[in-house]
This record gives sequence, structure tokens and C-alpha cells, in this order.
Amino acid sequence: MTSPVAAPNPALSRRPGGASLQVGVAVMWLSVIVLLPLAAIVWIAAKGGWDAFVSAVTSPSAIASFKVTLTISIIVTLVNLVFGLLIAWVLVRDEFPGKRILDAIIDLPFALPTIVASLVLLALYGPSSPVGIHIQHTAWGVGVALAFVTLPFVVRAVQPVLLELDREVEEAAASLGANNATIFFSVILPALAPSLLSGAGLAFSRAIGEFGSIVLIGGAIPGETEVSSQWIRTLIENDDPAGAAAISIVLLMISFAVLFVLRYFGARAAKREATA
Repeated sequence: MTSPVAAPNPALSRRPGGASLQVGVAVMWLSVIVLLPLAAIVWIAAKGGWDAFVSAVTSPSAIASFKVTLTISIIVTLVNLVFGLLIAWVLVRDEFPGKRILDAIIDLPFALPTIVASLVLLALYGPSSPVGIHIQHTAWGVGVALAFVTLPFVVRAVQPVLLELDREVEEAAASLGANNATIFFSVILPALAPSLLSGAGLAFSRAIGEFGSIVLIGGAIPGETEVSSQWIRTLIENDDPAGAAAISIVLLMISFAVLFVLRYFGARAAKREATA
């Protein structure tokens, strides 16, 4: 008679040495790809001292670029929150011809080189616009470019969560007399809040650091269309790497702060939803 084979013990199959190796490799790769470049930027910015850092980030040109960058990025993020949710909803809840093609097109800004995106937008909305809309060298042009490259972050963050939502909860709410608006704001939106906040944070962070897609359509007009990434390029061209690094650090701090806050509130919303 063949003796039964004992099931493997998960506790015995775990090897602390293997886990330590995996953690070490992950930390090393993260350090090489992310932490070392960030440390290099801080080191370059610190070369001139604290006074030079403050002078670089508070100069009139820097302040103007921050205002343009943050204003347009916030507006674009809010717009993409609405339309990103709408597109994700259509892709998940509706059936129509060409749905798969539309789903693939959403990822186009990820694959398309940003300078090509700027060229495409210039051809569409430049002086020779085939649709009669000329927004080159305007804040509208910068906003359209940023909306183009950041929309997928919201759609792809919301879409999988929307796919996993339990339709029975919506049907139960409808059977109790709730209308569509009540179901959306009381049942669906709270469940989507964490993913919406996550997508918004990624879209905003991409927007404040974007460069390629706005080069041709924006024009880098100081105080109007010149964003901080373009001011950084100007500083580099003027042989001021410390000033460029200082502006970069400010953008990194803003991006990190926004991501941290949105992830915090997203985690709280997810916790409330789980305990509801």
C-alpha cells in the first residue's frame, strides 16, 4: 500500500534567506533607479548653499512658472477626474461597436512619444488648424496637451475597480426606491473614491512635470504658458544647474505631498467602505 504523501507545510517552505535576498534586490534596484538620482539632485541644489536655493525658487520667473504649472495642472486634473470616470464607466457598463478600439486608444498617450503628441496637437490646433481652432501659445493649448497625457491615469485607475463593483448592491438600492443619482453618489462613488484619488494624484504629478507634449503647442511664454519644466531647461541652458535642481526639488516636494495626501484620504475612504 502506498503511504499518503504529506501536504507541504507553508511555514517550512518559507526560507528567510530567500525573502531577505528578494528584499535586498528590490531595495538595491529602487536605490539605483529612484533614490540615487533624487540624492544627486539634492546634492547639486545644495552646492550653492541655502541662500542660492531660496533665491532660485523665489525669483519672479520661478514664481511665475509655478503659478502657471499649478493652476493648469489642478484644472486639468479636475477635468480628467470627471471625463476619466465617464470614459471608464462607458467602457465597463456599456456595449457598443468599436469598444475594444476605444479601450486600446486610451493607452495611446502612454505609448506615443510626448514630442510627437505636441506635434499632433500643433497640427490640429495650430495656425493651420483643420478644425478652425487656434490655441498655440495659449494656456488652453498647454491644458489640452496636459489633459491628453494624463487622462489614462484616471481611466486605468478607476476601470478595474468599476469592474469589480457588486451590481447586487445597486439593484438592492434601486429596489428600495433609490433613483440613479442617489445610487451613484451613495453607493458607487464612495467605492470608487480611493481609485479616483489615486488616479488624480498620478495625473497631477505627471502634469506638473510634463515637458515634451507642451514644447510646440505651449510656446514657453513667461507668465502665460511657461511651465516649471521649461524654466528648468532655460536654467540649464544658462549654465545654472544648481538653480534647475532647486526648481526640480520644489516640484518633487509638491508632487510627493499631493500623492501622500490623496493616498491618505484614499486609504481612509477604502477603510470606511470596507467597514460599511
